[in-house]
Amino acid sequence: MDIFDRLAKSKFRSRFKLRAKEFAYIEEKGLDKIQSHARDFIRDRVAPAEPKNDGKQTPMRGHPVFIAQHATATCCRGCIEKWHRFPKGVELTQQQQDYLVSIIMEWIRRQISQNSKVS
Repeated sequence: MDIFDRLAKSKFRSRFKLRAKEFAYIEEKGLDKIQSHARDFIRDRVAPAEPKNDGKQTPMRGHPVFIAQHATATCCRGCIEKWHRFPKGVELTQQQQDYLVSIIMEWIRRQISQNSKVS
């Protein structure tokens, strides 16, 4: 089963949606910059073997990537281990980081697509 199908079945994960403020931010910055932010957040906040404040390092709002991280279970090492099967206590490889960023960006693109159908 596709990760997005699995996430959609989670009551908690499926409740996350981008709102007008986040869409405006994406429009202003562009997807390349958003992807750059996603790379930075994954590298700095969750890739280390023992991330600082693990489980609390990703805010619930304030940036489209933060919302996407909660929606895609890429917000902390516990969620990453449960949903993506990357073990805690081991630094994430570049390939694993790239995978997590791709999941985040795909979720954001799907949100944009759904929003453009509504507008």
